[in-house]
Amino acid sequence: MILNILFTALILFIYMNIAFLIGTIKKNNAVIDSFYGAGFVIVAWTSLLLSGTLVIRQIIVTILVTIWGIRLSTYVTIRNWGKSEDYRYKAMRERFGDKVLIKSYGKIYMFQGLIIFLVVFPVIFINATSSALIVCFLDWRFISLILGVTVWILGFYFEFIGDYQLNKFLKNPNRTKNVLDEGLWKYTQHPNYFGEVTMWWGLFIVATGVPWGLLTVFGPILINFMIIKVSGVRLLNKRYEGNPEYIDYKRRTSAFIPWFPKKKLGEV
Repeated sequence: MILNILFTALILFIYMNIAFLIGTIKKNNAVIDSFYGAGFVIVAWTSLLLSGTLVIRQIIVTILVTIWGIRLSTYVTIRNWGKSEDYRYKAMRERFGDKVLIKSYGKIYMFQGLIIFLVVFPVIFINATSSALIVCFLDWRFISLILGVTVWILGFYFEFIGDYQLNKFLKNPNRTKNVLDEGLWKYTQHPNYFGEVTMWWGLFIVATGVPWGLLTVFGPILINFMIIKVSGVRLLNKRYEGNPEYIDYKRRTSAFIPWFPKKKLGEV
């Protein structure tokens, strides 16, 4: 198991160095966003192929990570194609100054690589553990698989549909408002981020079906913290800080976990 995990980490390290080289050549560190989702796929398949076993649990979680990772990388690549470097990375470039190369390498590429490794660790652990699945409705190994996949599907629905609705909204030249408050966005300010977090909790639930799988709980906890407190939610709220329309939307809409919205001001 240890050799499996270490070799998987080495493959990921090489992959992130390739991303760094491409970003440096293009002078655009936003390429990491395209490499991010695919990085999970690389790790999942590496750990599976190194396992020497192919039980249903391993195959399922690897396929689920592949579906999510390819969709995310494809979506981000299409969205960013032909555009200049994202504002977040431009700001970092200015802060890094003449040490932009070394700081970009450590704080963007290697940091993202570490996040990928830790978040996907429940899947690495599943693939490195040759615990057979007992097909019995009362066996937690079976229940955890069914429950975890169900939670994952729910999360994928929120992320996929949330991204689709947002993309459709932004491309509508005839829209009369600047903040999307319909569809899934009516029930949570961040359906796509909620979906991503939910998917990783689903994969963790599957991991609880293998010995010591509970120890991998740091994976979903980390992505939960990163999305809410560090990157996604925090940065988006900061970007629209002071926008009256967005402030009213935040007042009416659940911050993260989907729930019924409050009435608009003036509604009876």
